[in-house]
Amino acid sequence: MLGDDGAHAHGSHHTSDGSNENTALLPSFLRGEIAHEGESGRHGFHLRHFCSVTYKSSNVVSQYVNFLWPFAPLAVIFRYALPNHPLLIFGFAYVGMVPSANLLGFAGQEFAKKMPKVAGTLIETTFGNLVEIILFIVLIVKHREPTEGEDGGNGDEGNLIPIIQAAILGSILTNLLLCLGLCFFVGGLRKTTQKFHAAISETGNGLLLVAAFGLLIPSAFYSALKGETTFGKNSLGFVTITDKFTPEALQKDILKISQVTSIVLIIAFACYLLFNARSQHGVFHEVIERDEHGDLDREEDEARMKYTGTETTVALVISLVLATLLLIYLVEQIEAVVHSGVPDQFLGLILLPLVEKAAEHLTAIDEAYDGVINVALYHCLGPSIQTALFNGPLVVIVGWMLDKPMDLNFEIFMIVLVVLGILVVGNFLRDGESNWLEGALLVIVYVIIAIASWYYPNPDVATSNGIEALAVSADAKNVTIDRALLKELLLMANLNTKNTAPCQ
Repeated sequence: MLGDDGAHAHGSHHTSDGSNENTALLPSFLRGEIAHEGESGRHGFHLRHFCSVTYKSSNVVSQYVNFLWPFAPLAVIFRYALPNHPLLIFGFAYVGMVPSANLLGFAGQEFAKKMPKVAGTLIETTFGNLVEIILFIVLIVKHREPTEGEDGGNGDEGNLIPIIQAAILGSILTNLLLCLGLCFFVGGLRKTTQKFHAAISETGNGLLLVAAFGLLIPSAFYSALKGETTFGKNSLGFVTITDKFTPEALQKDILKISQVTSIVLIIAFACYLLFNARSQHGVFHEVIERDEHGDLDREEDEARMKYTGTETTVALVISLVLATLLLIYLVEQIEAVVHSGVPDQFLGLILLPLVEKAAEHLTAIDEAYDGVINVALYHCLGPSIQTALFNGPLVVIVGWMLDKPMDLNFEIFMIVLVVLGILVVGNFLRDGESNWLEGALLVIVYVIIAIASWYYPNPDVATSNGIEALAVSADAKNVTIDRALLKELLLMANLNTKNTAPCQ
């Protein structure tokens, strides 16, 4: 399908069985319909052309990003030559991830152009999310459970689950607020008002609300019941209300709820793909086609050299291998980075999503600047939907398979930010228009969240969604006391002390 670019009639809108371009996506995909703009006019692999196409990429910004390529091999060299400098390795691997993700995104674009319109957009979005999937899997594999007597609450102690949870929500926020905000902003600078189709905005926002509801349930369940797990004795000597509903039992319930919810969310994602593939294929195809014809840089884009099918495959393999290596090096140094003073939540919510979404962001911003706002919107909402409905649930299931307690019990502070972010974006999408001011406001909201996440305490200190308790020693017995009740007891003790104090 990929190797013979010139084998298809240029500009043909019919498949071999005579069906037109509005035929449902999945059948046409299986028949191998290829969009004419994906043709390179060459066959096989040509090193000079491959390097030239890779350097020029899809736009000027991506071309400048290629100047960061030296950081990728240097990160590999430093990983083995300077193993005692973790921050240096992290820094070079972090920067080197940008051109690697950019190449993966560009190769995904080239692959997508050889597919039907809607299928191509979905495939392009999927390739843009591969880096995120790899990151989540590497993080859960590297996660280390605390040993007996070890607190293990922070990333500097091997507990990577809070960072994964923050990265899931941070990825959604980065797409919805930063990327979409920059798309609205740069698009508004070139064109006062940009209009987008309701089929994309309403479907995307509706799915995100459903996803946020699914992600919120485990956290809400935990917050509602965490106060009920105190004052009664269990086999470990801890005090709880009943030995049948201990904190450990609640954690197990949350884990089971998260695992089942993850399966349901993945089913919802399959429904979303099927909806795009069949029910709304004609609508989405028409919207994307109309946007591409209105592309302000259409002639320049069509004149660019393109990969052959073989070159596309080579680019995908190279970028995937490099991205995987660099992500492994990043994760290996997380303990040192957190130990140096970077908070867990800031690392997961801001730093990691920025680098693993770099390619998707550059593509979307370039499309918005070219006036292709519907495609740009698809590239902002699509990855967010995939993260919430597939990538996040997938890492829960992978953790389940690896017997690691990865759940969807997010910090309440974080999940509230996501829900509010979705509501803010939905309000801006409601009128079907965008301008630079709306984009600037979305970016400002993202900056405020980034500032707050920097000061948000690490999991061993933060208790917004944990058992608020204090362990004390009394007669060689461990006692767990609810913080609110403890305050009341201390107040009562203080009052009693004042009442019984001798008169002077």
